[in-house]
Amino acid sequence: MEKLGTSPCDQSTGNFDALFAKSKQTPKETAEEKRASAWGRDGFHGEYVPSTHVVLTTHPRRGCPIKVKWGAPSPEERGPVIASITQPKLKNAIGTHNGSYCVYRSIAVAAGKMDPMFRPDLHNTAPPVDITPSPSWFDPNKMVSMDPWGHMITSAFGSHLEKGVDVRPTIGVTKAHIQMPESREAIEKGRLVPDGKILLPDGSCVVTKAAIEHVWHLPGVAKRFNITEATLRRCMFEQTGGMFPELITRSDIDVFLPPIGGQTVYIFGPPEYCHDESKVCTVRVHDECNGSDVFGSDICTCRPYLVHGIEECIKTAQNGGVGVIVYFRKEGRSLGEVTKFLVYNARKRQEGGDRAETYFHRTACVAGVEDMRFQELMPDALHWLGITKIDHLISMSDMKYNAITESGIKVLERVAIPDDLIPSDAHVEIDAKMYAGYFVPEDKKEQVEANFKSTVGRQLDE
Repeated sequence: MEKLGTSPCDQSTGNFDALFAKSKQTPKETAEEKRASAWGRDGFHGEYVPSTHVVLTTHPRRGCPIKVKWGAPSPEERGPVIASITQPKLKNAIGTHNGSYCVYRSIAVAAGKMDPMFRPDLHNTAPPVDITPSPSWFDPNKMVSMDPWGHMITSAFGSHLEKGVDVRPTIGVTKAHIQMPESREAIEKGRLVPDGKILLPDGSCVVTKAAIEHVWHLPGVAKRFNITEATLRRCMFEQTGGMFPELITRSDIDVFLPPIGGQTVYIFGPPEYCHDESKVCTVRVHDECNGSDVFGSDICTCRPYLVHGIEECIKTAQNGGVGVIVYFRKEGRSLGEVTKFLVYNARKRQEGGDRAETYFHRTACVAGVEDMRFQELMPDALHWLGITKIDHLISMSDMKYNAITESGIKVLERVAIPDDLIPSDAHVEIDAKMYAGYFVPEDKKEQVEANFKSTVGRQLDE
């Protein structure tokens, strides 16, 4: 029996060392070559010379030799998602890997920095922990926006890899220490106590994290939004400027890798506890906000609420449960940061100032819609982890709560952001959202309408 390596997941997932033991190995680099290939010094591979004519689209008569049967009872029957451009005749998905970063790959190829037929060396990339199948993986309706087998391709689709099929991961799982100054502050104030396992004395927190690329099953996505698949395909084709003609010409292909930002899951405590309803589970689903999350902008509650969620996840894990943060790349409610900044200006320059009662209206005036996050797809990551019950949902969003519970996950408690964590200029946001349907704690229900009418933020030049 071939040795599979040292990863804790090797026996269950295998690795590329075993699968490609007989494949041709890359010659050992010299010291000079290693220095030349260091960061920022990629070698020039030569001018890009296309080997074929431009193919604008393909048609069903080409067919897909390897089919995808979404939600099948086994990975063998489900089949691998093949979206690499190195084997166009085997592709069974529209789009390609790496989300929005595939554009940068095209520049690397055009600039002669990357071989267009490059295939990654995935030796020793297997997950260091097991995230194993749950019943949701075999239900075609539970997960429609990600491939649950995306981190297990060596075990799930090893036979295809051995035949030379270019199957690539769409999920990467690793372990990490995360450091946030607020955690050190919480230790100093006694809210958190280091245990040396989950929370270290320097304030670092030990987590498992998973990066997930979107893999959409188009019939399932359409069903989530109560629209026809034909409508979904046409609108995506038209509203992306015709980027993906196969959305129209390949009705026989059900899988699409959209060029959008993905999501990252942070797990505090043993990942296998997500399956176990006897364990307390704390969850925050967070949508990206660069201004607040990274730079601490005071106009919203994003970073403070994220930090509170992390703190509660740490406490839960220390008490024998599991905490989960799901971080989505949905900047500015998926409207984008440019639109968000334009809305900030419009809010603060309007007659009467930045008021809670016009909060959503000003967004719609600039963007044409109040919110494009559409949480219908959000619960998929929770189902991937096998979560069926959330004891503490660190979110006030009615849209997130409704999406989670309607997907079949029980929520026992909704946790509001503490008052002392709300930045002064963020009361406009939080008061508008509570009036619009966000979760409101009992002790604040009588104040909601009055705050909605009276809250005004600072001026633009203050």
